[in-house]
Amino acid sequence: MSSVTVTELSGRRRELLDAAVLVVADEGLRGLTHRAVDRRAGLAEGTCSAYLRTRQALQLAVAEYVAGTLATGVDHLGAELSECEGDEERALTLTLALFERWLDERALILAKLEMSLEASRNPAVAEVLTASRSRLVGVVDGILTAASKEHSLLRAEALVASSDGLLVAALQKPAGERREFLSGSLSLILHALTDPADTGVTKGT
Repeated sequence: MSSVTVTELSGRRRELLDAAVLVVADEGLRGLTHRAVDRRAGLAEGTCSAYLRTRQALQLAVAEYVAGTLATGVDHLGAELSECEGDEERALTLTLALFERWLDERALILAKLEMSLEASRNPAVAEVLTASRSRLVGVVDGILTAASKEHSLLRAEALVASSDGLLVAALQKPAGERREFLSGSLSLILHALTDPADTGVTKGT
């Protein structure tokens, strides 16, 4: 897996990956070819293959780009939540704002979903997404710790998995219903998974 972060990408490479995300969102992973990316980016044929020579390299780069972009949002949220000082309403508002920004980036979420499906068949893609998920779980667990919430890695992982499902479900709703759906659902999930009441999950699991 590449060690280059999203912020370190060259302008042309970012341009290609932005185009690749749109291709995957519109056509599924089967439509992800070097030619399709070049066409979507409006670049000369052969440009994408000059940067990412094989289809596997292209798939892995897209997986890293999508995962890295989403992780950056979570990192920023973690920094914001660390300043909430127990203000649960403010924390929910900040979390909801991030989810709404992600909904505005529909292609990114759909590409993540496509890559998650591919991971079940492609060990290299699975490795990228597993590393990304581990990072996200760690960030979420840190957020729960800082907020003095009941926490464990299992709870954090459940929150991350639930969040993935919420985003997909929200995209399937009419645009005017998404905010209310996300707000109510996020509140339910956060309280259910961080409530100190006995849920059968012990701290430190």
